[in-house]
Amino acid sequence: MTGDTRRPFDTVLVANRGEIALRIVRTCREMGIRTVVVHSSVDRDSAAVRAADVATQIGPGPAKRSYLYPPAIIEAALRTGAQAVHPGYGFLSEDPDFAEICAANGLVFVGARPEVMARLGDKALARSMMADAGLPVLPGTPEPVGTVADVVEAGRRIGFPLIIKAVAGGGGRGMAVVRRMEDLASAYRATGAAARAVFGDGRVYLERLMERAKHVEVQVLADEHGSVVALGDRDCSVQRRHQKLIEETPAPGVSPGVSARLAEAAVAGAKAAGFTGAGTFEFLVAGEEFAFIEVNSRIQVEHPVTEAVTGIDIVREQLWIAAGRPLSFSQEDVRPRGVAVECRINAEDPERDFAPSAGTLSEFVPPGGPFLRVDTHAYAGYAVPPDYDSLLAKVIAWGPDREQAIARMERALAEFRIEGRGVRTTKALLRAVLAEPAFRAGSHTTSLLTEGVSMNGTPARSAGSPPGASRG
Repeated sequence: MTGDTRRPFDTVLVANRGEIALRIVRTCREMGIRTVVVHSSVDRDSAAVRAADVATQIGPGPAKRSYLYPPAIIEAALRTGAQAVHPGYGFLSEDPDFAEICAANGLVFVGARPEVMARLGDKALARSMMADAGLPVLPGTPEPVGTVADVVEAGRRIGFPLIIKAVAGGGGRGMAVVRRMEDLASAYRATGAAARAVFGDGRVYLERLMERAKHVEVQVLADEHGSVVALGDRDCSVQRRHQKLIEETPAPGVSPGVSARLAEAAVAGAKAAGFTGAGTFEFLVAGEEFAFIEVNSRIQVEHPVTEAVTGIDIVREQLWIAAGRPLSFSQEDVRPRGVAVECRINAEDPERDFAPSAGTLSEFVPPGGPFLRVDTHAYAGYAVPPDYDSLLAKVIAWGPDREQAIARMERALAEFRIEGRGVRTTKALLRAVLAEPAFRAGSHTTSLLTEGVSMNGTPARSAGSPPGASRG
């Protein structure tokens, strides 16, 4: 984990927006790499645009005409002399077609190889691959189900409750929980229709629902020379609508034995898939048992907590791996220290089922102090757009133990000042979750928000989430 004065690339184009674009730019600057940030017309005054060496507009506000429009991104990369494209998370970060287009134009895609990404992006195929590699999976259908008759037969075999998942799903979409046989056919049709509309792929598969489980993921780094290293596990059980709100490492309530087995499973899965880059293997954990959910072939929103306890800059490692360099450290070199917790400050209203909340921020004063990190692109005067993800900021607190990390986070959230006409945020809910007895004990599961968290005496109207893929 020693520093390297060389540069993997001279110029990197950042094909994303918001806090992750700014975060990538900052690491590139530390490495002496010139950065190009592409942006929509809505983001022309963004913090990432201001921080970049070069900024170029690629389209109007709608993502399909800008951040999801490969021709404009490729043209910008070639015109500005970029050698590599870092996609961040979301948008085109797990699109194998985009990765192939980059390669066809002589650009390095900072991520997994297209064929590996395609296999792992097919949730049913990934599930089957991991089972073949020896990872435990929940009872389910080995392939997508094609007819109502197939679904009914599978439902009888798997048992209830079960969850219907879109093969191409992600971001918490394309899933439905079914508890009774009489609801199965209609849920199958509805989930398939939703998957076609959102992902352009209506295929779905079935899996037994593991209730009252923890959602735990393992961060891995893998190079092109066969080395795979696990950087520890993260708990992501505090979710609404399959999307994470609080993450921490190491995962509380997970025994050292299970933690070691999770790491071994993630490394084995990565090697079996031929995975390279930064990725995350996600699991459900109940007691001493766990089951594989999915692989995210990209950097995660919650990667800062892993950086906080390991001292490893994951973006830096992504860039070196993409340039073909072997990992400079081994598994034995990874020695996590302390506990880190991350809270996501989203512009949405928890009391209105997390409805997005757009508007202009009149005040935005992030907290400070020791062992605290705030990743954000927002500022006073920032107009929160309705076009994109609602994430405003990530607050990351580190402590030598969990009690001190949580205390530091509580202080930070109390200190964080965010005001704006019509703008509501998740801050109050996050503070309420931190005070919940189950969370304090580390015994919480993915049902925490479903069961209700009191905000100023009023239960939040969420719908928490059944276990499954969440946007990370």
